[in-house]
Amino acid sequence: MKKTTRNPWAWIPSLYFAEGIPYVVAMTVAVIMFKRLGISNTDIALYTSWLYLPWVIKPLWSPVVDLFKTKRWWIVVMQLVVGAALGGVALAIPMPGFFKITLIFLWLLAFSSATHDISADGFYMLGLNEHQQAYFVGIRSTFYRIAMITGQGLLIILAGYFETATGLPPVEINVKSSPGYSQIFSLPIVNQDATVQKNNANFLVFPEAVTISTQNIPIRQMDSIRKVVAGHNLSLGFVGNNRQSAASGKTTETSWWSDYISSPLKGFLQKHFQKSEELYSGELLTGNCSVVAIKLSVKPEAGKEMILNFKQKDGDNSLKLLEGERLAFNLENWEQPAYLLFQADPKLTTVTDARFKGTSGNIHLAWSMTFIILAILFIIFSFYHRFILPFPPSDRRVVKPEESIFGAFFKTFASFFKRKEIWVILSFLMFYRLGEAQLIKMASPFMLDSRQLGGLGLTTGDVGLIYGTFGILALTAGGILGGLAASRKGFRYWLWWMVLAINIPHLAYVYLAYAQPTNYLVISFCAAIEQFSYGFGFTAYMLYMIYISEGENKTAHFAIATGFMALGMMLPGMFSGWLQDIIGYKNFFVYVMLCMIPGMIPVFFLNVKPDFGKKVES
Repeated sequence: MKKTTRNPWAWIPSLYFAEGIPYVVAMTVAVIMFKRLGISNTDIALYTSWLYLPWVIKPLWSPVVDLFKTKRWWIVVMQLVVGAALGGVALAIPMPGFFKITLIFLWLLAFSSATHDISADGFYMLGLNEHQQAYFVGIRSTFYRIAMITGQGLLIILAGYFETATGLPPVEINVKSSPGYSQIFSLPIVNQDATVQKNNANFLVFPEAVTISTQNIPIRQMDSIRKVVAGHNLSLGFVGNNRQSAASGKTTETSWWSDYISSPLKGFLQKHFQKSEELYSGELLTGNCSVVAIKLSVKPEAGKEMILNFKQKDGDNSLKLLEGERLAFNLENWEQPAYLLFQADPKLTTVTDARFKGTSGNIHLAWSMTFIILAILFIIFSFYHRFILPFPPSDRRVVKPEESIFGAFFKTFASFFKRKEIWVILSFLMFYRLGEAQLIKMASPFMLDSRQLGGLGLTTGDVGLIYGTFGILALTAGGILGGLAASRKGFRYWLWWMVLAINIPHLAYVYLAYAQPTNYLVISFCAAIEQFSYGFGFTAYMLYMIYISEGENKTAHFAIATGFMALGMMLPGMFSGWLQDIIGYKNFFVYVMLCMIPGMIPVFFLNVKPDFGKKVES
């Protein structure tokens, strides 16, 4: 007998983990994979950005999920299709024209994953009652974030392990910064006697340990050094010619928008709200650098390349590799050294270190094995959910026998926009996160910018730790707490508390902009408070989307709501950087605080059942 209900803990964690993995594969893992396989940055940025399109336009075909089959059927089948697409990527990677073929399978992955998202979100509302929906809204977000962390961390580590296991011994370079180190730039000397190793194939490094002074150097000097290193690697064939000239020599015509809207508005803002931060005087400076030489010890086989890929293994992200991420050694250049260029963050003033690792394994085989494991995982997901997902009575086709498919399709869209309070609904979806949509774009640049420019002058490593550790923990805790709170006293009770929670903590950035504290713990605390409050406040947004999606076409309606959610983040974020550049960080964060007003106005008109989401005692 088919079970109409089942313990949500048996399927919600696995379902939303399975929902997050394909997204992170298309958005992040594919980028890293193509980079390791030698595709140019231009092609990577262009073609992988298009992979986001299925998630943007998924509301357009969301009614199809309601009209054909059940949400349960779509989940099981789409997980099989995702597994097939991942398997196709794995088989295509070793082929000569792998780039085009893998993109075809990644497109299949993206569309299947977006369809899976529609059906999973719809099934969530069908398989749970109101109380369970409120209780598990934070749990599902947590496992979705775990999928993000798995894709960006564990999968990359796994591919790196396969790379190391299939090639020459890995190379490690220790890079250290020192305030008291006196540095004069020079190319490293290669010990030719040490490179003669007839029977021991490996990569030799000169020197193995590098010290970089924290004393900054002029930007023009840094540009000259980088030009020497890049030119050497390019001329000898260690890297491909994937760079494009920045100077096109063409003049651009101004548009109507620029002449009549953008430029006059910019002039008005500059006149009345011009940022007061003073710029550096004199010659601009940047972080110091150092060069390392690396050489292959034996002659490679004819027609075969030995690829050496470098990435940071651990340590401070304030020390970075500028040139030499991927080096190709062949029969023509193996007797010459390739150069790697390391640079310290210009804001770095203390002793710190980092370790960089170079692997030379069979990159194609390593990534093929990684995608095979992913394909098997999704086949397991499909079979597991085929047996573990409940069979809610409401999970059925919504098209009626007397209706045509096209008629039902357009009727589904129309039913969403014919709602009595549609303008209140759309206003809430578009403006609820108006301030957050702009703050999230400028928070990291604010922390990275120098104090003379109004920022906090943190290093890249500092910002990575704040948002990658404290921020994620606080965001997750806030989301879980929001779900638990809503399940106790209902969504309506907590609505205004969540509205205030997502807006008031923006004061933390107003404080940071005006006080510019130097204490790292104070900065981390302010960022964590804002992230925690956002996680708590965002619960109201998720629950309201679930609430307005109730009805016959809840799957399609929820997908349409998520489309407006994305639009509400995209549009304000597009001009936030332009506005901040004009009025400065202090005025910008005050403006972000004022953005809470448009977001709060629709809340006064929301009509929500008082007991929605609340646990009902039997």
